[in-house]
Amino acid sequence: MDKKISIIEDMKKLGLSEYEVKAYLNLLEEYPVNGYVLSKNSGIPRSRIYEVLDNLKNKQIVFEQVENDTTQYYPLEPKLLIGKLKNNFDDILNNVDEYTKKVYYEQQNDNKLIVIKGRDKIIDFVNTLISQANKRIAVSIWEEEINDMRAMLDAAIKRGVTVKGIYFGKNNSYKDIVSHRRIERYLSEKSERYMIVIIDGIQVVSGIISRGEDSQVTWTKDAGFVDMSEDYIAHDVMVNLYSKKLDEDQREEFEAYSDKVRKDYYGFSDEEFNNFKI
Repeated sequence: MDKKISIIEDMKKLGLSEYEVKAYLNLLEEYPVNGYVLSKNSGIPRSRIYEVLDNLKNKQIVFEQVENDTTQYYPLEPKLLIGKLKNNFDDILNNVDEYTKKVYYEQQNDNKLIVIKGRDKIIDFVNTLISQANKRIAVSIWEEEINDMRAMLDAAIKRGVTVKGIYFGKNNSYKDIVSHRRIERYLSEKSERYMIVIIDGIQVVSGIISRGEDSQVTWTKDAGFVDMSEDYIAHDVMVNLYSKKLDEDQREEFEAYSDKVRKDYYGFSDEEFNNFKI
């Protein structure tokens, strides 16, 4: 797409009409000019040009000055335009935020479960939640997903948010996230990647993330669901840290006992379980 066409489309999203954008951009290229010249340069019909200029004047994006009985038009300096648009949108977003939060919290039911589908949409949603975290993020996450959230997690840590949890992978760069032991063993049994992300202890996203567009997670603020997810991560962290502190013989004994408990709990046959053990 031509760069100018792209800019026109972007500026239209800011609330300007296509003719208003064309008039302003052409004024940046040549000013001061009268309405006739601007109409010719921009391709805006002469029957519309003064209506367009009046709109831009009312928005204080274009200014006029009479010189030698001719009305000349000047554009607002681009830096000032950007500042003006930012201020306008800040005011709009603050008003929308204030009203919508009031309406939402009056009707809020925190035990609802919302399903989000599609890996890319899930990642985008979780990144949005991470960007709003204030105190603490807890995760049970695989290497593939943490790589797509790294920028937001790093930014959260920089602003003082604690990030803790369990990591499934071999390239863990987070000191407060514990790498899961026996990852090959775990992979051979599960064959799917699951994810839990808890934000500030008040909301959680959890589900299967390894199925591309068929991936599906649940988002909720239900206190029981959040607490259960926290306990799951805490237990996983505890078991893995305990295993790491044991000497080699103790660790072998511990893992053998854990395997037996797991086999009995899930009802695996000997053949199934031996295939899992790596």
